Amino acid sequence: MKQTLTSIASLFLVGLTISFLVISCGSNKKPAADGELEGTISISGAFALYPLTVRWAEEFRKEHPHVRIDISAGGAGKGMTDVLSGMVDLAMFSREITEVEIGNGAFEIAVAKDAVLPTISANNPYLNMVLERGFTQEAFTNIFVTEKDKFWGEVLGNKSLEKVNAYTRSDACGAAEIWAKYLGVRQEDLNGVGVFGDPGIADAIKADQYGIGYNNLIFAYDMRTGKTYDGIRIIPLDLNANGKVDPEEQFYDNMESVMQAIKDGVYPSPPARPLYLISKGKPTNPVVIEFLKYILTKGNEIVHEAGYIQLPAEFEQAELERLN
Repeated sequence: MKQTLTSIASLFLVGLTISFLVISCGSNKKPAADGELEGTISISGAFALYPLTVRWAEEFRKEHPHVRIDISAGGAGKGMTDVLSGMVDLAMFSREITEVEIGNGAFEIAVAKDAVLPTISANNPYLNMVLERGFTQEAFTNIFVTEKDKFWGEVLGNKSLEKVNAYTRSDACGAAEIWAKYLGVRQEDLNGVGVFGDPGIADAIKADQYGIGYNNLIFAYDMRTGKTYDGIRIIPLDLNANGKVDPEEQFYDNMESVMQAIKDGVYPSPPARPLYLISKGKPTNPVVIEFLKYILTKGNEIVHEAGYIQLPAEFEQAELERLN
């Protein structure tokens, strides 16, 4: 049964939304010239895609300063609800689209790729053992799904009686859904303390030395340093279940090596996954169409530097053709 944890994630979300609204409004007072692109795009949804979408919007507005772009992060589920109800033009989305959502008009454009990573407190007294052994898929299932292993001693095979404190997402989101899919279940089957948003999970792990959770790549690693954020570490996946992290399974030291492992398919999918922008039906608004075309062309050039994995060029071209 999920519990709810009060965290600063809601304040973080408000800050994100307000900060970008200021950027999007800008200070340009001149009227648009004839033929110059002008209008407003509203976007909501997945935390996973929020930082990259902000970058795209900033760069797009350098070429089209009379376009206002309002972006808010609130989870993939909220984004899908908002776009299908007509509240926003686009939804940031971080899981597979269901047949029901397609039947309700969801039109997806794949724009990048990232992954969900299992996280642990940097202050965990058993951290070195965890980093040496890694966790198998079964070990994560025993914590998040069946709750078979409730104590660190059960997880690590020692006499520790400290309780494993699992944290999961309280909001409907792609990160939880894709992590659940990796474990063979659905988001509602994940057990643990429910926390709102990616920043909330990270904060919870930092504050709890016996905590374990999961975060999107961009919320686990610091873009400035390429290292994990202070207070959290990544639990390596023991992919061959041999009880240790082999050299080919060790790619978590820096963001660049993780991104390469995701791109090469060494890090499994799930919990790696494509990221989408969703509209209700094929877009007809010229401003929205131009923004999506920018993302699939010039915008693709900043995907990697923003901490995401580029989709293959032929895939991007196929998405452009669908848009056209």
